[in-house]
Amino acid sequence: MTSTNKLLPFRLPPPVAGKVDLLIVAGEHSGDEQAARLVRELRAKQPGLTVAALGGAELAGAGAQLLHDLTASSVVGLVEVLKNYSFFKALLAETLRWIAEHRPRAVCFVDYPGLNLRLAAALRERGLSVKGGGKIRTLYYISPQIWAWKAGRRFAMARDLDAMAVIFPFEVKCYADTTLPVEFVGHPFVAPDYLVPVNYDPAGPVLLLPGSRKQAVARIYPALLSAFAAFQERNAVVLFPSQEIRAMLEHWTASTSLANRIELRPIGTPTAASGVLTSSGTMSLNCALAGIPGAIAYRANPITYLFGRWLVRVPYLGIANLLLGEPMYPEFIQGAATPAALAAELKACVGDPARRARTAAQAARVRALLSQPTGGSAADWVEWQLKSD
Repeated sequence: MTSTNKLLPFRLPPPVAGKVDLLIVAGEHSGDEQAARLVRELRAKQPGLTVAALGGAELAGAGAQLLHDLTASSVVGLVEVLKNYSFFKALLAETLRWIAEHRPRAVCFVDYPGLNLRLAAALRERGLSVKGGGKIRTLYYISPQIWAWKAGRRFAMARDLDAMAVIFPFEVKCYADTTLPVEFVGHPFVAPDYLVPVNYDPAGPVLLLPGSRKQAVARIYPALLSAFAAFQERNAVVLFPSQEIRAMLEHWTASTSLANRIELRPIGTPTAASGVLTSSGTMSLNCALAGIPGAIAYRANPITYLFGRWLVRVPYLGIANLLLGEPMYPEFIQGAATPAALAAELKACVGDPARRARTAAQAARVRALLSQPTGGSAADWVEWQLKSD
């Protein structure tokens, strides 16, 4: 038994069809969801296409063979990554073994750069990918946030990848000084078939959205609960991405005297809200597009935060704020995310007509910026790439 197998006590299963056309690697819940939409559209175009994935339940539901639930291992932050270093090193080695043995026509990396960029480089170094002299095409969907930090990664990505599809229009220019072909394919949240998980209702409850990662939820949710306790004007709905996160939320919710006014729902359940307190992740953009007034609360491990402040060079954490160049969602970071400040934001969301009107206008601008161009969808892009091998 190798040292890798001692650290990773399983082997990825072989393709059920005996071969695989496309391997997808998506390490987070949001990437799993967007990759699943891509796979559903691809398989509708090509029913015989075989897809395997390191991802989550959404990809499995879309018809991909789930080799390992990578979303269950998702972590964020320097400290958290270091704690799980041995696991990810072993997973990388096992994934490389699987690719070398089963030779997919293409590997499509979806966001999650910590693992995916290392995997792309290793495929080149081992001569498996096209960039390394092999036959496996390496594609990337949903760019790492090189516009926020570690911009120099773009040159290594151009060295290791065959093509990239981005979901924010400004990202194309970020790669203009490289040889990497980059195409804006529109954001999946504004696609015609996208099922919007939230909508605006001025008479509805408020939303509390602490995120999808355990570490983030543990730091952000207590602050949101305290803010709701200080607010007390409406009921609240909390959306969760997994049963593991639900168990965490139930534990903290039970500790508050307002537990009977807080409902936990799985993400994907249609939910109407009058205001929102949200982490800076994917759901904040859903809420922004729905025109729900709100604010962003963010708390990280203190060491991770200090390290991030040194590296990150963007004026906002929320993507809607970045797209607009103004704070559609005011941001309360670390110690600024106090119960009083967040409760005041909720009061403004539900009680200030000017705030609601401004949010509606900003939502329309964000939607226009993210709309799909005439060149086609992400699935069209992957289909074309597979035809190019």
